[in-house]
Amino acid sequence: MTGFVLSFGIAFAVSALAGLIIIPVLRKLKAGQSIREDAPERHKSKTGTPTVGGVIFMAGILAAILIQGADELKRGEPTHLYIFAFALIFGFIGFLDDLEKLRRKQNLGLSAGQKLLLQLAVAVAFVLLMRHSGNTTPNLYIPFVNKTLILPEPVYLVFAAFAIIAEVNAVNLTDGLDGLCAGVTLPVMLCFAAVAFVWNGSGGGARDFTAAGVFASASGGALLGFLLFNFHPAKVFMGDTGAQFLGGAVCALAFALDMPLILLVLGFIYLCETLSDVIQVTCFKITRKLRGTGRRVFKMAPVHHHLELSGWGEYRIFFTFTAVSVVCAAVSFLAVRGRWLI
Repeated sequence: MTGFVLSFGIAFAVSALAGLIIIPVLRKLKAGQSIREDAPERHKSKTGTPTVGGVIFMAGILAAILIQGADELKRGEPTHLYIFAFALIFGFIGFLDDLEKLRRKQNLGLSAGQKLLLQLAVAVAFVLLMRHSGNTTPNLYIPFVNKTLILPEPVYLVFAAFAIIAEVNAVNLTDGLDGLCAGVTLPVMLCFAAVAFVWNGSGGGARDFTAAGVFASASGGALLGFLLFNFHPAKVFMGDTGAQFLGGAVCALAFALDMPLILLVLGFIYLCETLSDVIQVTCFKITRKLRGTGRRVFKMAPVHHHLELSGWGEYRIFFTFTAVSVVCAAVSFLAVRGRWLI
């Protein structure tokens, strides 16, 4: 527990310090966010707010896992570095997207096809690496019922690649309001840390999840430090750089802890954001084909924008979504408690 707490504290301190240094640099570089043309009117005032701020919490996480995860590296357990490297590559894909937006001075980055191909390559490489190093299995753990479904390797690889790409993009969709993605993801990371700690403490598991727990704890601390600057009114946005990094980190932890299906519950907010977007696009296309005029289910997708246009303020959306994420984290912990004799 001490190691996880220290990891959280180090990441928080470094992230808070990094924010003080990095935000003025981003302003000097004129790395200002362009707001999408159909965004709610109140978002127009956010134009020019520094973006690519995800590097702030990345710095906090990296510092914590190098300091607090040093003993794991000495023991030949580099899982936390695998997770960070995987998330960092997704963050780099997001950075390319942010760079393109800054270059064009509009809210359009890489094409969907370009991002999909890059994400697919990274997802497959990560799963193969984790399998080769013995840090995950092709056995699909089913939460709540405490059962395991053994999958053939090719089937598991296809499932894993699909799940990772879907989750990364779902997390990215959640980054639409000040602090929202960071606030929702913070309980997710703390849940992963709690699972790693209790599973190790139970003595019932054949594997040591300390490295994954160190990374999860560091992520929680770094996100809290980032919220000092990203909470409404935001002084900096994480950008696709940060959102895709977080999506990669969430997926990597779920697979490193061998419980990817828990994301259906733990990532409930991400799921709702994605479904609202899918429903909106599908309904519009179908009604336009049948009636000649497309109709929308939501005032704007994803759902946080619908609530915003329905009169909800950013504070209310932030605290409501974060509270739901906290509840989902608690339920998720209980759902996997039978895994290692808890």
